[in-house]
Amino acid sequence: MTKETKRDQNDLRGRHKRLCEEIEEHNRRYYLEAAPAISDGEYDALMRELIEIETACPELVSPESPSQRVGGAPSEGFATARHQIPMLSIDNTYNEAELRNFDARVRRALAGKQPRYVVELKIDGVSVSLRYEEGRLVRAATRGDGQQGDDITANARTIRSLPLRLRNIASDKNAADNELFGNHEDAPPNPLEVRGEVFMKVSELERINRDREAQGLEPYRNPRNTTAGTLKLLDPKQVAKRRLDVFLYDMVEGVPAHVSTHYELLALLRSMGFPVNPHHARCDSIEDVLAVCGQWRQKRHALDYETDGMVIKVDALEQRRELGATSKAPRWVIAYKFPAETARTRLRDITVQVGKSGALTPVAELEPVKLAGTIVKRATLHNFEEVMRKDFRVGDLVEVQKAGEIIPNVIRVIPEARPDAAPPTMPPAKCPACGSEAHRDPEGVFYRCLNAACPAQVKERLEHFASRAAMNIEGLGPALIEQMVGRNLAKDPADLYALDAATLGGLERMAEKSARNIIEAIDKSRQQPLHRLLLGLGIRHVGARTAALLAAKFGTMDALMRATIEELTDVEDVGDVVAAGIRDFFDVAENRALVERLRSAGLDFKAENTLAAKEDAPLHGLTFVVTGALESCTRDEMHERIQRLGGRFATSVSKKTDYVIAGANAGSKRDKAESLGVKILTEKEFQTLVDSLTGNNHE
Repeated sequence: MTKETKRDQNDLRGRHKRLCEEIEEHNRRYYLEAAPAISDGEYDALMRELIEIETACPELVSPESPSQRVGGAPSEGFATARHQIPMLSIDNTYNEAELRNFDARVRRALAGKQPRYVVELKIDGVSVSLRYEEGRLVRAATRGDGQQGDDITANARTIRSLPLRLRNIASDKNAADNELFGNHEDAPPNPLEVRGEVFMKVSELERINRDREAQGLEPYRNPRNTTAGTLKLLDPKQVAKRRLDVFLYDMVEGVPAHVSTHYELLALLRSMGFPVNPHHARCDSIEDVLAVCGQWRQKRHALDYETDGMVIKVDALEQRRELGATSKAPRWVIAYKFPAETARTRLRDITVQVGKSGALTPVAELEPVKLAGTIVKRATLHNFEEVMRKDFRVGDLVEVQKAGEIIPNVIRVIPEARPDAAPPTMPPAKCPACGSEAHRDPEGVFYRCLNAACPAQVKERLEHFASRAAMNIEGLGPALIEQMVGRNLAKDPADLYALDAATLGGLERMAEKSARNIIEAIDKSRQQPLHRLLLGLGIRHVGARTAALLAAKFGTMDALMRATIEELTDVEDVGDVVAAGIRDFFDVAENRALVERLRSAGLDFKAENTLAAKEDAPLHGLTFVVTGALESCTRDEMHERIQRLGGRFATSVSKKTDYVIAGANAGSKRDKAESLGVKILTEKEFQTLVDSLTGNNHE
């Protein structure tokens, strides 16, 4: 390396360091202080320069680089993260009397001392635990069951308001922080574990839904569920596009000795660069607490994020230690849930919504009414048995509330306000989307459309048919299917096999090469074995294992279509309800026509040479649970392999489990297997077992 080259690299390193610091400072100003110092264009220019330097010098890329907030490569699944300090739940109260009882219990346990409280907004999001070492974010985990959750570190890094590297304490302090932490700078505690709530702003959900509606996609229902779904995405790049946010509210490891109250703890978190909700108040008595809660009952609707109550915490940390916790919840904290708001409005109509499984769900079409800060026009009525039990009729005056401040729910009819001669509401005889006969579940409350070609079900069915577990058509995802159905290119799975590259090339964002790849993937799927086709058809109650057993038992599609209820129930794991679902599916004329078109398209209607139902199969009678990240294959592929060898897989460990196949970060399932004495195998040990049972023929 020449001196000139070395000097150039040193210059790039210096510029890279300055860019990282500058971009993070602008993130802090924008997200934490709502006081941006540069325009979006100037910010983007800084980020582009940073990425250009990292492209030229990949060794400069680190987990703390602002470039990593756009997300890295997709993962195959989430590892399990065990909480060293359990994430306990919080007990709820619903009225003033219950809050006063909480205060009385606290004072009694503290020998009559009057505690101070801190009251915070209860953010309606997803609880997370964040661990920092040497001031750097090293792990983020969901709450899970309180003992362990999912490791979502890659997704958490995309949250722009969350610091990837902490600032020194009081390096940018305000007057209040000055009093608490002095005029010096201290490094952040090490290690440090903090807790908070990831959420999505209402305005961000509205932006996402505008984009989805423009693409013809169904909008997401509420910020909380969308946040939870986003954190479960395996591709951090997709997470980054949704602009999640976070508020931190507690520190469970690394609390400095000089911090003695929760109020000081919040100031400390803010001083280190964490986003802390500004709407918290210190209260000297339960009367003050009640006053703060009362103020926010209506005021919360002006916020750009959802809240469903207030959290009341004893302020003094020493008093918290004295109060302790039960096995489920701390005794020093309580949640006050806002009473569900109700409103009265007219039931204009009862329409029927067709779900992806064919369920016909009644929906109340309401005169618009303002409720919990939003205008409510529609609400699910759940099922027709519920409609008849509560006697909902078109024209009724009804009382509506929001369950959990999110989902509109029609509670009851106001009988004295019923119009004269309002007819009772009856279940539908036909599917409103396709006109097929509606069938009532044999042992349930739902009416269903069993027509696989029903347009209301087409999108979901096509997505299921193309999924990895079924026909495994690579590249045929929800966005493309949405366009195909919207342009009437595919009404059912058989239509996929009539497509060509030229037709697909006319769709948005579909280049010529991409179109050819999709057609090749569709053609390749013709060779998928019968059990995958059966799974792809979406027959009720027929999952991967049942499909494999049916294919092995009957051998051909034709034999299965002719099978009686008695013959079906003779198959392992197929009871009366499953058998009835299979028979109902093949008794529908439209479904039989679909099967014939798939036959004409050249799909394989014969079972592969499978061992799944043979008593002399090497793994016959053995039950396996697969957990952790595997190296040789995906979890679905391992399940399929087990089935081909005659074994069965389960999703949870019990005394009936014979073996657990454990990959990396196996977590709780491995722990449970150890406690029950279930044999644990690595992938290599599983292969050794298979070899020993098959005479080393490798299947």
